[in-house]
Amino acid sequence: MDCKKNLIAFIQKAVRTKSFSDEEGELAHLILEEMQRLDYDEAFIDSTGNVVGRIGNGPKIVHFDSHMDTVQVNDPETWRVPPFSGKIVDGYLWGRGSVDMKSALGASVYAAAIAKRSGYAEGKTVYVTGSVCEEYCDGENLKHLYRELSLKPDFCVICEPSDNVVTLGHKGKAQIRIRTKGVSAHGSAPEKGVNAVYEMAEIISRVDALNRSLCRENAPHGTVVLSDISCVSASLNAVPSECAIYLDRRLALGETLDLVRQEMAELIRGKDATWEVGTLHHTSWTGASLTYEPMHDPWKIEQDHPLTQSLIRAYKNVYRREPETFDFWDFGTNAITPVAMGIPTIGFGPGEYKLAHMTDERCAVSKIEEACDVYAELIKEL
Repeated sequence: MDCKKNLIAFIQKAVRTKSFSDEEGELAHLILEEMQRLDYDEAFIDSTGNVVGRIGNGPKIVHFDSHMDTVQVNDPETWRVPPFSGKIVDGYLWGRGSVDMKSALGASVYAAAIAKRSGYAEGKTVYVTGSVCEEYCDGENLKHLYRELSLKPDFCVICEPSDNVVTLGHKGKAQIRIRTKGVSAHGSAPEKGVNAVYEMAEIISRVDALNRSLCRENAPHGTVVLSDISCVSASLNAVPSECAIYLDRRLALGETLDLVRQEMAELIRGKDATWEVGTLHHTSWTGASLTYEPMHDPWKIEQDHPLTQSLIRAYKNVYRREPETFDFWDFGTNAITPVAMGIPTIGFGPGEYKLAHMTDERCAVSKIEEACDVYAELIKEL
């Protein structure tokens, strides 16, 4: 069997299989069938819709996770290569999800099978998952998975795109909803009401000022962005009685959720306003309810941690050199769940993450094959 050729063909099929958030069922079954074909010891779909493969039954438990869902494609006519073609052009596999993150998913699926065939999984249990709805509810998928399986791995590898650079952590996140109250009145007599949008205007200026104060040029720093705004009014001829904004606050190392709470209190100071966590609710493709509380501290694994050192050795086995650098993701991932459980967690995956969610998303075929090799070597080294 030409494993690498089959690996790339499998990822091409995965890219051709649309799997927008909450619509991952067809892809889950495709992955399940591939795991079974690759002689996994166990493969199934859990009640949340995550696809789960297991190899081995040893005491040391290693978990590789990739999410199955992708963002939408609203501009297919502007792509150089059609977004669901899975074509290979100029050494890249093109299409939605090729970077985020079907290439990594395929690489991990094949790596575990290679590890089994090579004897690397002796004394270990290796789980490979394709998880649901990460784009909206990162980490909630793994909460359900671990609870259902009564599982707590010894190590977790998040296979998000890092261009095959060992990634030691990522920023924290707080998503916040702020609401202002007003008094409705007819549009012809606005002085009889209180405009909730005007009440929000100064808060919006404070949000902009907060973001500017957080920015430190050429240094890691947090950010805050107003990502949504809406109002409630009796009609287009009425003074709005309520206004709401949604904030996305990213936390650099050293920043805390307590700091964010203080910032929110300051943003609404002196205003008829309240703030709350921007809880999100989704229903997975199997009908499972997902309730996501987006409040997470940043995290980073130590460079001398045994998991990091094992990944460094695996990297060296493949590339014949030490890693030249390490990375730290700006974005959030499913890592928030294992990290919160005290599970040593690290990141590594093919693809340039700047191409995620972008027109002309594409992943270098060579990086996919190398990532597969690194994952298999990591199983051996742990």
